[in-house]
Amino acid sequence: MNRASGWKIRGWMSARCYWTLAAAGLILPLALWGLLCAFGAVNPVFLPSPLDVVHRVGQWFDDGDLMADVRISMFRVVAGWALSALIAMPVGLLIGTFRAVQALLEPLTDFVRYMPAVAFIPLVMLWVGIDEGAKIAIIFIGTFFQMVLMVAEDVRRVPMAQIEAAQTMGASRCEVIEKVIIPSAKPALLDTLRITMGWAWTYLVVAELVAANSGLGYAIIKAQRFLQTDKIFAGIILIGAIGLAMDQCFRWVHRAAFPWLHARA
Repeated sequence: MNRASGWKIRGWMSARCYWTLAAAGLILPLALWGLLCAFGAVNPVFLPSPLDVVHRVGQWFDDGDLMADVRISMFRVVAGWALSALIAMPVGLLIGTFRAVQALLEPLTDFVRYMPAVAFIPLVMLWVGIDEGAKIAIIFIGTFFQMVLMVAEDVRRVPMAQIEAAQTMGASRCEVIEKVIIPSAKPALLDTLRITMGWAWTYLVVAELVAANSGLGYAIIKAQRFLQTDKIFAGIILIGAIGLAMDQCFRWVHRAAFPWLHARA
């Protein structure tokens, strides 16, 4: 392999080189963090050492709360995201396919998506209550409107030539949607689901502000009250690790479902 190929625009790189660089990208910030703490450059109250964070994770696990917090947080995130996808996919498909639906719904969706999800907490508590439905609703609100617009844009990227070719061959509107638009947009739609799953995790802490007594976000908020910085770091890193694992699962599914998009040029 040409050593410079990794610096070419969309150049190919061997799996070994890729994962070596990926590991370096993760290890170097961790090493810098450890050095700062080892030389006492930062007060431990503000920046605990990596070993302190690891010790806190072990203590959290020994207390029996960690796995329960992980499970409930994953349930809330996945439920809110799945409900959002269930509604956003068909709505986005209609917006991206029909100009009348676009004119009717896109301006409203554009308007609402700029409203911060945290601002809806009082209304969600009033309308839904303070049980699990409220946490799921906050994550739904945080992801739904962006997902609708991303799905609509994915559908609009389907080449008009393909649609016109199907219409020339006598395909009905339903057949064009079923046999041309959806199959052509599938790779982009899966990427949209992957990206919005990441957004769903970012709304977890906000969602667990609503009268929660468990979950990773709740643990972070509770640790803040007692200035347990090591537990705050532990919670943030755990959320990032779970999110990264789920993101890699989505990437694997994308490669398995659409191998021609990942073939070496």
